[in-house]
Amino acid sequence: MAPAFSAADHQCMALALRLAERGLYTTTPNPRVGCVIVNAGQVVGEGWHVRAGAEHAEVHALQAAGEKARGATAYVTLEPCSHHGRTPPCTAALLAAGVTRVVAAMQDPNPLVAGQGLASLRAAGLLAECGLLAVEAHEINIGFVARMTRSRPWLRLKLAASLDGRTALQNGASQWLTGPAARQDGHRWRARACAILTGIGTIRHDNPQLNVRGVDNLVGALRQPLKVVVDSRLELPLDARVLGDGTVLVAAAVDEPARIAALQQRGAEVVLLPGPDGQVDLPALLNELARRGINEVHAEAGVGLSGSLLRAGLVDELLLYLAPCLIGEVARGMFDLPALESLAARRTLAIRDVRSLGSDLRLLARFS
Repeated sequence: MAPAFSAADHQCMALALRLAERGLYTTTPNPRVGCVIVNAGQVVGEGWHVRAGAEHAEVHALQAAGEKARGATAYVTLEPCSHHGRTPPCTAALLAAGVTRVVAAMQDPNPLVAGQGLASLRAAGLLAECGLLAVEAHEINIGFVARMTRSRPWLRLKLAASLDGRTALQNGASQWLTGPAARQDGHRWRARACAILTGIGTIRHDNPQLNVRGVDNLVGALRQPLKVVVDSRLELPLDARVLGDGTVLVAAAVDEPARIAALQQRGAEVVLLPGPDGQVDLPALLNELARRGINEVHAEAGVGLSGSLLRAGLVDELLLYLAPCLIGEVARGMFDLPALESLAARRTLAIRDVRSLGSDLRLLARFS
């Protein structure tokens, strides 16, 4: 039987979730976690995980609580860890502090934990419960959960389009379809990602920097995500702006030592992932990114790569910015997808969020 949580329990976990969100831009590859310590109905300690290698949320909250942690309840958004990683196990810290009850929003999907943290607390005589605001906790760590459960990051495909579904003119011109508010919002989504993915076509047409800019008010916005370029034939120009700063991973399908050496001289890393069609094996690329600790991938690609990602079933959700304009039938569309013979074959999505940003509209839609 599921635990019966009180209104006070819900309020305390909601506070822990708000604390976890403070790590939205900084914790990669670790999950975003918040913790609240409550004694006799009073919050005596708060904490959140800031970055990998630093103390976990429980430790920060326990330090703030001090002696008031004895006999208290700890609300934590993710099951406390029970193993030694870069930091000691949080279960040991909770036990040493004298906490008598632990409420976790969700079980940790990491196989190194996976219920063992809660089990060890129960074995030590604590009341350890799980499942309070689990859906909300899952959303905060949707990329971490994806990487742990399927060995593949969560992939969010961002597109900016006109109301008639066109992303660029026939000649490739696309700057700027959307206004400043939408573009800044796009950088916020970049900032929370572990990697930004694009293709060689976008590099040719737009020559993007592919970094996070204009969101200095965000906590940790100075952490630049890994840049990933899908470049099957190693055609990336050595003067491309994407090579200007930050870490760049080039995924290729051909082994050309001289070209690879030239890219390495420019600071890029090249990984060879040839597929049977002579193109980059996109599922293998996502698996490789997961192996490197990448939780969330933010893709900004052209019609070709966007379509390939969709056809391979690798896109989890669409982040779509719609500008109030029409640019015509001959302009470029969103995806290169095969023609359907029946509407029954269409892929459906669930609209998760709709909001106005300046004069533009932003939709977040998730594949079911």
